[in-house]
Amino acid sequence: MLSPRLRAGCMAGLSAVILALAGTPTPAFAASRPGCVVGQDSTLLSLFRTGQSFPDFLAAAKARREGWLKMADSARVEDALVTRAKAVGGTWHLLVIAIDACGDSMNNVPYLAKLSELVPGLDLRIVLPVNGRPVQDTHRSLDGRTATPTFVLLDSKGNDVGCIVELPREIRDWAHGVRGTVSSDSLHAGIRTFYAANRGVAITTEAVEMLEAAKAGSPRCSRGARP
Repeated sequence: MLSPRLRAGCMAGLSAVILALAGTPTPAFAASRPGCVVGQDSTLLSLFRTGQSFPDFLAAAKARREGWLKMADSARVEDALVTRAKAVGGTWHLLVIAIDACGDSMNNVPYLAKLSELVPGLDLRIVLPVNGRPVQDTHRSLDGRTATPTFVLLDSKGNDVGCIVELPREIRDWAHGVRGTVSSDSLHAGIRTFYAANRGVAITTEAVEMLEAAKAGSPRCSRGARP
């Protein structure tokens, strides 16, 4: 059990991180505008370092466990995408806010974990929403929700240089366009059909494009504003 003094110190440190993250100015960007302003925030790198590796996250997963294990076992990345990602070079950190109960996390995270495994210099860590909420608050879905998974690309200094929120672009724009005009069942059926047919090509392609754009100094981050 922590002593009162140590507990107070831990809580003060955590509060400082959360306040720093929440206070980071982050403009909203629509899907039609691929660029985003680079946000320098060492607290993002600190949060990244507290995250779990994908194997550790997978071992701890309880919700949708069979699905996670199946996706982790079957995830593949096209050779051409791996080659492009390796050509980017440098050191990159992919901060992921995800939870085992989320189907979108289950259908996307394993593919980017596989990409990270295959590309030297690309490290991935997963943080649960309970600690990653400030990141979700500044990287919202196109309709302004906090969502999982939220992927934030950091450079070697911890600068925020790109993001992907909730869904890969190919299905994200469709889902945003029909949300509210079709039933929730129809919306999620369409998303599931996409995942089954696409097998991770969309999310890995967008992630590699995000890496390339970050290297070129033109970060990409399609996100919405707080309602």
